[in-house]
Amino acid sequence: MNDCLFCRIVAGSIPAKLVYEDDQAVAFEDINPQAPVHVLVIPRRHIPSVAEFGSADAGLLGQLVQACVKIARNKGIAESGYRIVTNTGPQAGQSVLHVHLHVLGGRHLAWPPG
Repeated sequence: MNDCLFCRIVAGSIPAKLVYEDDQAVAFEDINPQAPVHVLVIPRRHIPSVAEFGSADAGLLGQLVQACVKIARNKGIAESGYRIVTNTGPQAGQSVLHVHLHVLGGRHLAWPPG
C-alpha cells in the first residue's frame, strides 16, 4: 500500500533504523520510544491489525513473536524482562493501520499500563 507508512519502510522508501529483518518481518527502532528499548516488529505484508489475521496467518504471528524474542536477546533485555504489545483500534492507541508489535524493555514497566 503506497499510503501506509510501514509498507513504505518495508519498501525502503522511508528510512528507519532497522534492527532485524527476515523473509516475513522487519523491525526498527520506534521514533518516539517509551522505554530505553522500544522496537516495532512488523510483517512485510500489509495487514491492518491483529483483528485481520486469519487462521492461515497463525504461522506469521508466531514468526513475529519469535522475532520479538530474538530482538530482546540482541538488545540485552531477555533476562531482565520485556513486554510485547500490540494495539488494535483507535481506543487502544493504534495509530498506524499496519500490524506492529512493540518490544519494550530496559526499565521497570508498571502494571496496569495506560
